[in-house]
Amino acid sequence: MLNHTKKIKGIYEDIQKMIYYLIPEKWDKLYLYSSVIDKPNGKQTGELYFYYIPKGILKKKPVNVYEIPNRFNLDEEEYLKLIKVVYNKIKQLREEFRKTERKEIWSNITITIQNSKFKVEYNYDDLEDSDFTSYERHIIWRYNYLGISEAQVNKKDKEILNRYLNGAKTLLRKETYEAGIYIRDIENLVDYNTEENETTKEEVEEEKKERKIRKNQILLSEDEIRKMRDKNKGGN
Repeated sequence: MLNHTKKIKGIYEDIQKMIYYLIPEKWDKLYLYSSVIDKPNGKQTGELYFYYIPKGILKKKPVNVYEIPNRFNLDEEEYLKLIKVVYNKIKQLREEFRKTERKEIWSNITITIQNSKFKVEYNYDDLEDSDFTSYERHIIWRYNYLGISEAQVNKKDKEILNRYLNGAKTLLRKETYEAGIYIRDIENLVDYNTEENETTKEEVEEEKKERKIRKNQILLSEDEIRKMRDKNKGGN
């Protein structure tokens, strides 16, 4: 059983706030994947990506985090710096677990946020000796969490899923943590109201005007970016 210390729970809260900040529109669900791989030379590699489902009456397609700058006219370079801050926070989370847990440490996590619930799945896959490449694991992850099936992908990705479904997958140990999340106090990139309410046509038009004004810039000052980086380096 994972030991969730006060510091670890504080890191969870930081990750939640960063995620809400990074999405410039209302949304219903979010799925985040991140991995941290320890290399023999002492260095680490890994990745982070997430998808969210925009809020709406009609069924919406998942939006990839890396599509957000273009979708909302934000400065891509500055936005990616903030994604890096989130990834460093995931690495910090892993190091905190390393201090409190047995020798074996998780290699990747999936975070789900839905209905004001925060869920983390800790996985112990050996990513250095995996049957699948990073790209292939991404396709499999989308299948498992976003429901993107064989019928919705190209021939190459279909072959990956067939290999996964026909025996290449193995049963791996997972551990799960769940807690509530309080969205009313969380800031976001475009300062929209996170409380449940119905957006009017006038509000939509006003938001479009604001996006034009924000074109090629991000609503986070250099001082604020520096503070977030310094806070992350200091490990809180």
